[in-house]
Amino acid sequence: MFFLFLTHFLLIALPVLAGIDRSQFMVGSIFTSDKDESEIAFRTAVDRANILERNVELVPIVVYANTDDSFIMEKMVCNLISQGVIAIFGPSTGSSSDIIASICDTLDIPHIVYDWIPNESIPDREHSTMTLNVHPDNLLLSQGLAEIVQSFAWRSFTVVYETDKELQQLQDILQVGEPSSNPTTVKQLGPDDDHRPFLKEIKLSTDNCLILHCAPDNLLKILQQANELKMLGEYQSVFIPLLDTHSIDFGELSGVEANITTVRLMDPSDFHVKNVVHDWEEREKREGRYFKVDPNRVKSQMILLNDAVWLFSKGLTELGIFEELTAPDLECRRKKPWPFGKRIIEFIKARSEETSTGRIDFNENGQRSFFTLRFMELNSDGFLDLATWDPVNGLDVLNDDEESEKRVGQKLSNKTFIVSSRLGAPFLTLREPQEGEVLTGNSRYEGYSIDLINEIAKMLNFKFEFRMSPDGKYGALNKVTQTWDGIVRQLIDGNADLGICDLTMTSSRRQAVDFTPPFMTLGISILFSKPPTPPTDLFSFLSPFSLDVWIYMGSAYLFISLLLFALARMAPDDWENPHPCKEPEEVENIWSIMNTTWLSIGSLMGQGCDILPKAASTRLVTGMWWFFALMMLNSYTANLAAFLTNSRQANSINSAEDLAAQSKIKYGAMAGGSTMGFFRDSNFSTYQKMWTAMESASPSVFTKTNDEGVERVQKGKNLYAFLMESTTLEYNVERKCDLVQIGGWLDYKSYGIAMPFNSPYRKQISAAVLKLGELGQLAELKRKWWKEMHGGGNCEKSDEDGGDTPELGLENVGGVFLVLGLGLFAAMVLGCTEFLWNVKSVAIEEKISLKEAFKSEALFAARIWITTKPVHTSSGSGSSTSSSSSSSRSKHSFKSQGLSMKSLKSSGYQDVEASVHSKLKKIGSMFSLKSQTTVTPPPEIGWKLDKSTQIDAVPTSDGDLELIPEASNLCFSALLVPEISSSIRTDRQPDMARLTWLVGLIKDKPYIKTQFKIILFPKLFMSQFYG
Repeated sequence: MFFLFLTHFLLIALPVLAGIDRSQFMVGSIFTSDKDESEIAFRTAVDRANILERNVELVPIVVYANTDDSFIMEKMVCNLISQGVIAIFGPSTGSSSDIIASICDTLDIPHIVYDWIPNESIPDREHSTMTLNVHPDNLLLSQGLAEIVQSFAWRSFTVVYETDKELQQLQDILQVGEPSSNPTTVKQLGPDDDHRPFLKEIKLSTDNCLILHCAPDNLLKILQQANELKMLGEYQSVFIPLLDTHSIDFGELSGVEANITTVRLMDPSDFHVKNVVHDWEEREKREGRYFKVDPNRVKSQMILLNDAVWLFSKGLTELGIFEELTAPDLECRRKKPWPFGKRIIEFIKARSEETSTGRIDFNENGQRSFFTLRFMELNSDGFLDLATWDPVNGLDVLNDDEESEKRVGQKLSNKTFIVSSRLGAPFLTLREPQEGEVLTGNSRYEGYSIDLINEIAKMLNFKFEFRMSPDGKYGALNKVTQTWDGIVRQLIDGNADLGICDLTMTSSRRQAVDFTPPFMTLGISILFSKPPTPPTDLFSFLSPFSLDVWIYMGSAYLFISLLLFALARMAPDDWENPHPCKEPEEVENIWSIMNTTWLSIGSLMGQGCDILPKAASTRLVTGMWWFFALMMLNSYTANLAAFLTNSRQANSINSAEDLAAQSKIKYGAMAGGSTMGFFRDSNFSTYQKMWTAMESASPSVFTKTNDEGVERVQKGKNLYAFLMESTTLEYNVERKCDLVQIGGWLDYKSYGIAMPFNSPYRKQISAAVLKLGELGQLAELKRKWWKEMHGGGNCEKSDEDGGDTPELGLENVGGVFLVLGLGLFAAMVLGCTEFLWNVKSVAIEEKISLKEAFKSEALFAARIWITTKPVHTSSGSGSSTSSSSSSSRSKHSFKSQGLSMKSLKSSGYQDVEASVHSKLKKIGSMFSLKSQTTVTPPPEIGWKLDKSTQIDAVPTSDGDLELIPEASNLCFSALLVPEISSSIRTDRQPDMARLTWLVGLIKDKPYIKTQFKIILFPKLFMSQFYG
């Protein structure tokens, strides 16, 4: 207050104190009328300059003229120059500035302007060297405005201008953005006062961002009409690149929810501005006129004119030419320049001064090259400075992020978001009420969308309300009417704040609404029904090979069996000596048809055989058959596993290419969805072909909803496939086990939360979505609603129960049991037949009745604890009969009823001893030779039981008993080993009589001698052996 009082005092006292000692120089100014408030600023600035400068006094000369009339303006300027003015200020408007600049340039009279003028061409600049402009340079101002708009990150916006002057100031703004993806709309205001039809066109264009540049008198009227059309809502933004916007009283418009921003040059809180405004009021008060203005609403022209006068006065003073300075005595027609004018202008150009509008620098052309734009936002309390811009430092944000977040957080806490959505599992479904429960509001719904927005609301502390889209659609653009429907329409019309559902982020939708970062990634896939389960086949074990292969295998089996039989008959090596213990009189062949077929089938079954061929030819055939059997057996086993484990047939389609290549299976998508748009707009040949097929199909393959498409697939009997997004597909496959996903994703896309363009909450909600992803809550929500809720995971559990290889039921292997049963039944029939045939043979041989024979054999078979069977069925009184019949069938008895060592072991020691002694008594006759009819029977020989062989004897043609070849080893083991081992044990010499008899016996048997050339203790009887 003291400073203001001192200034007021100086304004009154200093002119009196100065007296007449100071030189007086006149300065002129041109205004359009005497009501121009800029005149107050001019006169006050001159008075202030006279107070601060004691050496010179400036005398203001003010003229009024029509600035658009060039002739009058020329007369006015020449008149001012003839009066001896040393500088001319203005005018602020009109097209006659070029005339004034040209005259001043000719006569070297300083010309200072304070309004926007267009950039001059280089030749024109030669005629304005004496002109200075304290208004920001046109190009730099346009650059500053463009950088501010670019910081908004608007996707698209509409530019509205009134005259060409405003359009030139916005030339750099028109270069912001990409015209191909986000074109900028430019419209010019009409001459009418009613701009509502004009504004309706902008509203229908879905542009929420508007740049409005017009005269201050029309600005308030346009904004009021826009507010009537509800174009100043929460998601609308209006940028006004007018330096005098702050001077307008917005009244009720200051409380609108729209984001209205603008710029200005001065800082109303600066003391320079406050002092200047106070001087204006005091001067008018002294003149008896009332003038009151708020520093926050000072017009830019008045401040700029004040700075212009102050710069000239300051420069004139500091130049220091008062002693030689003389007023110009010039006339326009004489064209004689004033000698001091150029010096004054060049001196001012070279200076940098701090003024009410900030720092002022001039370039070589006299244009202001440095200034500060203050970017501010309109709110209910007035204007709030947000950032500053200058040509050197660019855009500098004043408010930090914390303050901005705090301001948005306060708005969020009082905000109830309207969430537009649509019903569709698992994102949003109607909740089933409990008994007696009444559901209202958000409690009526459940699903992924509810849980997602609930988690975001907890983080940001806001409320929400779900509302269904009236038409139940996601949102598609009608190319004919250029209008959107569905959820997108609700967001554009301002009926909803957020759109949450399985709404795909597409390029076309991003032209209409904004999206947060994706909360789920997905792709288009093919939904198809699983192939039907084939009917149960008991003989599925035959499926690995075709009928032809089975026929060829059977033929090969019979052929190999017959070939082996024929080759074995011809090969000498397969004819063997039946009696190895003596020279054979005949040889026998074991390869009968039964044996060859047994060998073939055993090899084919992988079990082998107990007899093997010895000839080279038969071994070669057998080896080749084994190779064939190995390959066929492995091939059968591998294919059998596949046939038994694959309970379903393979799908006829495995990819989109398979669908496109056939015409039997129809396929479609949901009408109006992003999947349909993908195929419609795709340039890939396969997808273009699929779209053509879908579009031309009759009846239509498109469905109204995804649920309808799923139902159509289930009823289509493998004749309809549905193209849908993988998330919904996975949800249905988890619950409907007859459905399956075919192939992978055809594309990659994302779900995001939609919101209107320019939403002030986009940053906060986007950050919340990213945070949920980092914490793993998005994955947890998906697992909950896909795998757990409402029957999720049923099909997965059934697959896991079976593991990688499903269980085989009786229907899969029933044929194997059937074959086993038939084989066992045939074996039982054959066994019964053999039993009855044996009963008949026993009855005949034993000369008993069939009943007795049957009874005897059946009772014996029933005694399962007996492991040995007597040769004769009769006993007691029937022993003689049995004995006589035994002699008649001795050959049969010796062959078929030989006494095995196993049976000896189980019959007890006494029976074994008796049996062995009876056998030993016959050894002499067994080995008797025709050349030696008398052989001293061997002394009693001790017997050691051999557990692994048996003794069989057969009568020769001479009646003598011969050991069969198989028993030769046993015979001599029984004779030699006990004697030798006994001598060793008792440390005595063996009985030479016995050994001599045995050696003699061996000596006459060459084939036995060969086998027993090396025996235990050969030196003991080697000399006797070789005679």
